[in-house]
Amino acid sequence: MDSSEQRRKRKRILRPSSPTYSLVYFFSVRSFVLCFSFLIFLLFLSYQIPFSSSVFRPVLVVSSLSLLSSSYDLSSSSESFQDFSSSLLPLQIEGRVVFPDHVLLLVNTNTLVVKNAEIVCVYARNTSDVIVKEKAFSVDDFGESGGVIVRCPLPQANYSAVVNLRKVKRNDVNVMHVGNKNQTVNSWENVAYAATLDGNTVVVFVKGLNLRPQRESDPSQFSCHFGLGSFEKDGRFALSTKAITAAQEVVRCSLPLSVRKNPEKARGIRITIGMLPHIHAKAHEKHVLFPSVAKISDLKSEARKSIENGKYDLCVCTMVWNQAAALREWITYHSWLGVERWFIYDNNSDDNIKDVIEKLETENNYSITRHVWPWIKTQEAGFSHCALRAKQECNWVSFMDVDEYFYFPYSAPSGHQSFRATGYAEQHSLRSLVANLSSSSPRIAEIRTTCHSFGPSGLNSAPSQGITVGYTCRLKSPERHKSIIRPDALDTTLLNVVHHFYLRKGFRYMNLPQSTAVMNHYKYQVWEVFRAKFFRRVATYVTDWQKNQNEGSRDRAPGLGTEAIEPPNWPLQFCEVWDTGLRDFVLTNFADLSTGLLPWERSSF
Repeated sequence: MDSSEQRRKRKRILRPSSPTYSLVYFFSVRSFVLCFSFLIFLLFLSYQIPFSSSVFRPVLVVSSLSLLSSSYDLSSSSESFQDFSSSLLPLQIEGRVVFPDHVLLLVNTNTLVVKNAEIVCVYARNTSDVIVKEKAFSVDDFGESGGVIVRCPLPQANYSAVVNLRKVKRNDVNVMHVGNKNQTVNSWENVAYAATLDGNTVVVFVKGLNLRPQRESDPSQFSCHFGLGSFEKDGRFALSTKAITAAQEVVRCSLPLSVRKNPEKARGIRITIGMLPHIHAKAHEKHVLFPSVAKISDLKSEARKSIENGKYDLCVCTMVWNQAAALREWITYHSWLGVERWFIYDNNSDDNIKDVIEKLETENNYSITRHVWPWIKTQEAGFSHCALRAKQECNWVSFMDVDEYFYFPYSAPSGHQSFRATGYAEQHSLRSLVANLSSSSPRIAEIRTTCHSFGPSGLNSAPSQGITVGYTCRLKSPERHKSIIRPDALDTTLLNVVHHFYLRKGFRYMNLPQSTAVMNHYKYQVWEVFRAKFFRRVATYVTDWQKNQNEGSRDRAPGLGTEAIEPPNWPLQFCEVWDTGLRDFVLTNFADLSTGLLPWERSSF
């Protein structure tokens, strides 16, 4: 066949009207479009993730949260969630933590969304499509994540621990199911539960490290992992850094360079801690990631909102559970002594404490912030967290309980007259003390004050005039001490034993003589008040009352046992010395001249 004939055949085979030609043309255009789209996608990423010639350092970008998705397929049940898909709102359960007496759900919304609705906890049976509903214990703001927390009852037997929520409007017109695709349920004993920025580092709070108390641990076995995915489900993370310090429940890591350059992008990022299976397994460099519900917060940005004229001279931090009734007397008294700022860490109270605080602020213009701290057995870690917060706002901060009162005795040696006027404690005496130390002794970073423990003082019911007036009998020998510290001088580990913190090298503490100041600790009150302590101890390394451990420890009431049963002669116990000093001081300085009433008597909650 000659060449001209071959050319004619090729033209017939490949002419444009043929089906083969159309397919080739289609795929070539499609390939071009796909390649072009991929190039545009890469160009878009280049604006989100900077590349350098030597190191790839992605900048974490918090993506917007997706709409709700149902956690269960209940289409065959008599009460299906499919009916409510049209009313879904941008809410999502971001974490579930099981505690001994409830399930905690972290939801990415705010109370403006749920305030006009009843929140119902929804449980699915493991073996069928049957569901049950129970009313939530509480719904509360959760400032650390910008959302809310919902406390649900523990599921019944044979029901899944993956609790979901239902929001029912009060007019019963619309119902919404709140859930998510991630079905992970974490234990309160094994979870990374909080994290905050501190300069160029991030401080992460973790349950389950099982580190020894009161000492620093080897940080080389830990690392921080930053990301937006589900650590529990697929282990995804974007960046990792090594730990700088580790102590008790607190791990500090350096921030990735890209986050340091864009610290505003760190807020809201999920973070967890990685731990080597064995300290000597560094050759593998494979960390086991802790479950995490922690999202990074920036306490510095929060502090800017509250500071107008520089830092406060004196602040107080405390952790409470159902002690709203004690707040008015405690805050009123210490405000008179000069405390300017209050950080109240609320550890699962259900006694209307939020309303009590709001009323105190409105009536007296006190600066009080309530911080929801739902993590049980974490007092030391909570105080470390509060120290970071206070560092942004306060020159000095006192760590004390609401049954502890700082008291200047009526007489004092001449060497301490600079702290107060001769013969009695003047108003703002405590603030003057710390302010004078700041200027005269800049290397002193902790003031330790001896504690005297008071007993029921013969009473059978709570004193109507308050604890400072009602309890006047105490043990002779002092027990321990409480501290006022400079938060900017603390050791980077934030290591503390509740009563005092570890200081950075170069700083020291000072013991106040008992003739100058003491702490009246109303530790053993009437039985109806003291009995509440049996519910749970807040300190991490202090044994709960119900456990038969360390029964001879000063952390336990001598001879009390492990049950909340009133011992014989309880009103007369712990009474060795009658001490009416603070009672007389309070009646002299706080009682109304015409009625004799004290400020905390005049207003009832």
